[in-house]
Amino acid sequence: MTKDPRPGADQHDVRHMLYPFANPSHLSRHPPLVIERGAGVYVYDGNGKRYLDGQGGLWNVNVGHGREEIKEAIRAQLDRISFYSIFGGTSNRPAIELADVLCRWTAQEGMARVFFSSGGSEANEAAYKLARQYWRQVGQPMRHKIISLKRAYHGVTLGALSANGITPYRAPFEPLLAGFIQVETPHVYRNPFTTDPQALGRLCAQLLEREIEFQGPDSVAAFVAEPVQGAGGVIVPPANFWPLVREVCDRHRVLLIADEVVTGFGRIGSEMGSRLWGVKPDMMVFAKGINSGYIPLGATMANARVCDAFVTTDEALFSSNAFLHGNTYAGHPLACVAAIANLEIIEKEKLHLNAGKVGAYLMERLQSIQDKHRYIGDVRGQGLMIGVELVADKKTRAPLDLSLNVGARISDACREAGVLLRNLADTFIISPPLTFTHANADEMVDAIDDAMSQLD
Repeated sequence: MTKDPRPGADQHDVRHMLYPFANPSHLSRHPPLVIERGAGVYVYDGNGKRYLDGQGGLWNVNVGHGREEIKEAIRAQLDRISFYSIFGGTSNRPAIELADVLCRWTAQEGMARVFFSSGGSEANEAAYKLARQYWRQVGQPMRHKIISLKRAYHGVTLGALSANGITPYRAPFEPLLAGFIQVETPHVYRNPFTTDPQALGRLCAQLLEREIEFQGPDSVAAFVAEPVQGAGGVIVPPANFWPLVREVCDRHRVLLIADEVVTGFGRIGSEMGSRLWGVKPDMMVFAKGINSGYIPLGATMANARVCDAFVTTDEALFSSNAFLHGNTYAGHPLACVAAIANLEIIEKEKLHLNAGKVGAYLMERLQSIQDKHRYIGDVRGQGLMIGVELVADKKTRAPLDLSLNVGARISDACREAGVLLRNLADTFIISPPLTFTHANADEMVDAIDDAMSQLD
């Protein structure tokens, strides 16, 4: 096997693995960086080089790497039982306890029950199926359509992909599922309508209402959106958008689903993304920060309006009144104890408040170098969920030619300097652990500043 010069890289791995959203031909020439261990906000390659984890694993290592509290909870559960299912009239104690914890965390939003799955895509899939079956339960089976936003990202399973609004992710798998519709997203930096955020929020809510009316309200099951859009470019909506959307959904009796896979549990400076906007959804979808990625886990929560439709006088275990969906690893005991320990850390250390404080400082530092560098078009975000968009021309906001690999070259330079950032279509996605400090923020911005200067 040819020795690769990149620290920690292993070409055997490249030959035998298909990586998500990655060109195998590129990886054969540029093998991935192999991360061997982590501690706090840092990770290390096989040669011991340290990197500041600016992407928090993948939006999800909220409490940081190597937390002893979580590792001990997993070890203790392993000594009891590693797995038992929640199918067929059996359950396990960690799943039951976590359901109670989650209902306490979301009491302000009125969530009544939780359905467990293996991750964010599956949790979104469950939400759409729950919405469709809900309307059948209440005698309105024609309500099956799901409306989402352009530039939305809800996952990769077929239903979740059908709700996505990112064209390159959809195109290879079309035709997708019928009954999924996208409407305009309230993207303040890139929209064809207005530069006024409040006007944009009103307009996009009106466009949603017009689409519901066009489709026929009696055919629409739900509207789903991320409180802050993630993989679409970290798009923070105007403050009036979510409250207006709640009003639109109420007028037409449409269920409102908040995809909190990224925003849940503190990332944007609020315990819940929906809570930041003062909105109570009918369903909330969680993954990532629910247990900081220590064991895969997803959760779909619903309020009493939805859940009560499944509570009937039919007492058979398996019947048409059951929610006819499930995953083998739903409510996995190890994942659930990791989540309980993780949420205790977030609550005890008030990490959502730290995310708001350090995130605001990080935004200020990034904005302070914006005028200095020709390519930085926009710095936007909320809490520790930040996007830095590169452009060819700041005045016209013309996007860069992606074939020039400007973003990739900058992120490579940052990696060489010991800072890991995620580059998506020349927008840097910054989502570090919520334990980030002001000093960590300075370390990150200094690396970005230096990398930009090299490119300039």
